[in-house]
Formats: sequence, structure tokens, C-alpha cells
Amino acid sequence: MPELNEWSTSRLLTTAARIVEHSWNEKLLSIGITHAGLTTLGVLSREGTMTGVRLAQLVHVQAQTVGRTLDRLEKRGLVTRLRNTADRRSQRITITSAGSKALERAQNIENELMPEDGLASQDLRKRLETVINELGPNKIPAEKE
Repeated sequence: MPELNEWSTSRLLTTAARIVEHSWNEKLLSIGITHAGLTTLGVLSREGTMTGVRLAQLVHVQAQTVGRTLDRLEKRGLVTRLRNTADRRSQRITITSAGSKALERAQNIENELMPEDGLASQDLRKRLETVINELGPNKIPAEKE
């Protein structure tokens, strides 16, 4: 094992994030979604129907990236995309009942992988939230209807 104590904090953080994501993806394969799919379903479940642009903003990725995730989720019947009647160039994305069930199963996997007394400790969560708030966008702009 490399000398982790010699690594920069940012290298530790990015390496840990990749390892956690890889572990999740291995377990999520059993229900046919990826970590990106889990994040997308979670936002749609929590926030409701929205455009792809707004969804990309909320999951902190480019619109093209969320588009590929939505393609996979739509093929599995976990989301639906309908043309926005107000702006034919955009689509309204909604989680389906199958998507809600997949999200529930995925959250159970997450709880097994990240128990509250381990990797999901409140101290670690607060520190990660601080990193996101300090380095991430200060404000996610509201969606234009």
C-alpha cells in the first residue's frame, strides 16, 4: 500500500470517492443502475419533475453527462422524458414508480455499504459538506420555465 500519510488531502478525497463509487456500482448492478443513476433518481424523487438542464445543475454535472444517465434509466423504465410544451427544445423528466422502487432498493444497499457508525458518520458528513460548500457553486440558479 502506498504511503497514504504522504498523499495530499485532495488526492485522498478523490481516491476515496472513486473507491466508494466503484463499490456502490458493483452492488447497484444487481438492480441495474449506477451511482450516477442513484443520484439522478434521488434528485427526481426529492425535487419532482424538472428539465434536464435543471437536473444537471442539481447533480453538479454537464447536461450531456446527465443525458447519458437518463438514457440508461429510461431504457429500464425508471424515468420518463416528455417534451416540454412551453419549450419544445427541452424535456420534462419524471421518476416512474419502478424508479421509486429501484431507488428504495439502492438506498438499502447504500445503508449496508455506509452504516451510520462508519463511513456515514456525522463528523465525516459535516466535513464533506464543508468541502462542497467551499469549493462548489455558491448558488444553483433557479430553472427558467
